[in-house]
Amino acid sequence: MEENSTYKRKKTDGLLFGFALIFGIFTIVTLVMSALTIYAIQMREYKARRVEEIRKIGDYLERLIQEAGPDFINYQNYYMEHYAEVDIPYDFNEYLTAQRKYEALLATQGLPKDEFGKFDFNSFSEEAKKAYFIYLHEYWLLTFENARKTFNLPYTYYLVPREEIFHMVYMIDGERSHKGPDGTKSTTGDFLYLGDEYYDPPEKYEIQWRTWFTGMRQKDFEVWNNEWGHTYAYYTPLIIDGKKMGLIGTEIHVDDLNKEILFTSIKISVSISLGLILCIVILMTIIGRNYIKKITTLESRMREFAIEKNVNIATRIKEEARGRNEISSLSLQFAELILELDEHIRNLVSTKKELKDTRHLADEMNALARKDALTGVRNKTAYDGEARRLEWKIADGKKDFGLAMIDLNFLKRINDTYGHDQGDIAIKKLCQIICNIFKHSPVFRIGGDEFVVILEKTDLLNIELLVTEFNSKIEMLSNDESLEPWEKVSAAIGYAVFKAPDKNVSDVFHRADQNMYERKKQMKAERKE
Repeated sequence: MEENSTYKRKKTDGLLFGFALIFGIFTIVTLVMSALTIYAIQMREYKARRVEEIRKIGDYLERLIQEAGPDFINYQNYYMEHYAEVDIPYDFNEYLTAQRKYEALLATQGLPKDEFGKFDFNSFSEEAKKAYFIYLHEYWLLTFENARKTFNLPYTYYLVPREEIFHMVYMIDGERSHKGPDGTKSTTGDFLYLGDEYYDPPEKYEIQWRTWFTGMRQKDFEVWNNEWGHTYAYYTPLIIDGKKMGLIGTEIHVDDLNKEILFTSIKISVSISLGLILCIVILMTIIGRNYIKKITTLESRMREFAIEKNVNIATRIKEEARGRNEISSLSLQFAELILELDEHIRNLVSTKKELKDTRHLADEMNALARKDALTGVRNKTAYDGEARRLEWKIADGKKDFGLAMIDLNFLKRINDTYGHDQGDIAIKKLCQIICNIFKHSPVFRIGGDEFVVILEKTDLLNIELLVTEFNSKIEMLSNDESLEPWEKVSAAIGYAVFKAPDKNVSDVFHRADQNMYERKKQMKAERKE
């Protein structure tokens, strides 16, 4: 009995048992801490990356809507007043049919256009307004649905707040709903249910309402757990011409992500712990020289791979991985990792080239979309973009800018008398004169015979001299008898500088336009004298 007691005491108090116990505790702590640390780091990095990605999607949809401008405002106003009266097919998959119907209806009514060649929505008949609304709703709903599919999102939508009662109207709902025979939301029906409205208390929908009331993007998600799963919702405020219109909502799934990151974190932590166990066992075991040799060989192969980047080293590692022990298994995993890394790098290189080509093509298309084909200067779309930049400057308190409006005289007479080719020559010659005089300012052709110059810095300070120089050049051309009639370019210029009580770029634009027309009247009076 005494011998057995001594034997047991020696076994439990042995150094090897003590090391094993300490290492076991150390391994468990390492496993838990590394898993939690890796999980936290990956979640933080992924969430930050996804916030940026989802923000770009919201910005993309916002830019599309802002480019529509007044059309979208008319569409939203009509929606909020008449959505219950309109029947839109539930299963439509294109908007061109509705667009053609709307355009054909306008053609039969002979409605007048404004000075920019656009129809006045307020002059539409009720039938035309409804056709216009159906066409735009189909267009925007398909745009949001396509964005959801393209960026692999579970849900995209556009909200119009009724802030006085904390209600949100799902004006553009990326998840279609049926309208029943009685006009209410249903599970079946031939038409689309519009005007889905919910009470969203601010204490529960904090980020959503904070985004709306501040008109600013937030740095965090609204977390939902509903019929679309566990999602993060990000909101982009839609602002058109300085006015808040609504919120663009985009959501992403997080459940699959959490499981994947958790599994990866545990796997990495387990690998770390196994490596520690392997190293300690080798150090504690005299027989471990074989293992040490294998580790040395594997280390050598990995060093070769790090220097040479030769994927054939993976084959040599597999050949040397004899036996079924942990080191052999690790060697095989390294070999597979090398092969996977090689394939991954090849895919990355290929993807990078494709992305570069796509980005280059997109840049070229964007440049063409902002360039006037006849004169080579920037067009109305480019001007609208610069106008938004000036609006941002005004919001930041930087108001040192002005606009110059130039309008070509007698373009219709030249086109009717000498032909459109000569009219184009007159337009290009006027553009050349403008560019030569306003050398330090961007020039835009915003209409058939209209140009705008954004005045900043040097040209803003010298605007009076530049206008005098412009008028002198125009007068000289008008009196040059050696020129053809269409080369005797006549044009009126007017400018305005931002000052009180101007509130936005549009105010400066209208004053410059008015001054230009005053100059045009003056020139007409001088010709009669």
